[in-house]
Amino acid sequence: MEPEGWSTVECYVNGFSSSLPEDVQYRALREIAGFEKAKMFRPGYAIEYDFFPPTQLTSTLETKPVRNLWLAGQINGTTGYEEAACQGLMAGINAHQRAHDKPAFTLRRDEAYIGVLIDDLINKGTDEPYRMFTSRAEHRILLRQDNADLRLTPLGHALGLASDERLARVRQKEADTLAVLDVLQGFGVEPAAINGFLAEHHSAEIHEKTRALNIVRRPAIELPALAAALPALAEKLAAFSIEAQEQAIIQTKYETYLQKEQQQAQRMRELENFVIQGRLNYGAMPALSHEAREKLLKIQPETLGQASRISGVSPADVSVLMVYLGR
Repeated sequence: MEPEGWSTVECYVNGFSSSLPEDVQYRALREIAGFEKAKMFRPGYAIEYDFFPPTQLTSTLETKPVRNLWLAGQINGTTGYEEAACQGLMAGINAHQRAHDKPAFTLRRDEAYIGVLIDDLINKGTDEPYRMFTSRAEHRILLRQDNADLRLTPLGHALGLASDERLARVRQKEADTLAVLDVLQGFGVEPAAINGFLAEHHSAEIHEKTRALNIVRRPAIELPALAAALPALAEKLAAFSIEAQEQAIIQTKYETYLQKEQQQAQRMRELENFVIQGRLNYGAMPALSHEAREKLLKIQPETLGQASRISGVSPADVSVLMVYLGR
């Protein structure tokens, strides 16, 4: 139960179907244990809407059948304010780019959740209102909240959506992050100075001098606590913002995982860079599976990477396409 305010007895019933007729809602509500005498101030409601299948869209959200027509929001089968807002942003950017004879703007799946959302919609379509969950992103370790400014501000600045001052702050954060890593890499720690701290944090003691960077790689060790235990290190880090220090530690602790994700994303980018020119008659490619021919004819992907993510298109089908396209 969610109270509607401090000065009212009204509550919102979370998790209860509110799309039923009013009389049914009321009777069902009073079937809940403890709600036998509940009063209903207002019935709940649901919104029903129709949509255009998003598989008819390009990666810029422009319709394939009608040039210079972009669709964004619930009309593409999504739900939620954020999903609508990000589509409106991308469609608006690309309408502007087209009007000024500038190149189209898209975001990859490893660059932003916007890229995941649009890629899912145009390749897989949707049978129910689409919501952008983090679990839909295979590269979500790269799509973190802490690095959103580093990933997207330079792109926004190139489009004229981010100011020079904002870009300068991001560049400073990047420089400070690298500087923090240099400090940790160059700061030597003696066993006598740190073993008591390590024991307190249930971490193995060291037996020879080691770099501070190796110590903060340990799961149980956080940089603020380590700096508090080593005043000389704290003095060197004082010149850098907490944000830059946090970014440096995230990159350090997850370094191996980040490298693996970046390698996977690079392999996918190689397919993305292979553009499929025009509409192809996939039905005339007998080496493709029947399902692949059907899906490719329907969606007409723009790149080999997009084709590889269509449900029903197997790696073997992608290999056939690469041979057919002369790759």
